[in-house]
Amino acid sequence: MLTEKIKDQIFAVRNSSVANMCDMAAVQRAAFDRGFYELVLFIEENREEYWDFILTGKE
Repeated sequence: MLTEKIKDQIFAVRNSSVANMCDMAAVQRAAFDRGFYELVLFIEENREEYWDFILTGKE
């Protein structure tokens, strides 16, 4: 489930410009480096939901 905390973590990684948000492995590495373990697990377990949110902004 895409929570507010995970959305905030997605936006933090996006705003840091350290990873292409379409490169899930790079996003997971950036999230891990920042202590965003919820986002790391969310991407691992909900790839389609992550992808839909990145591409459309829909939850």
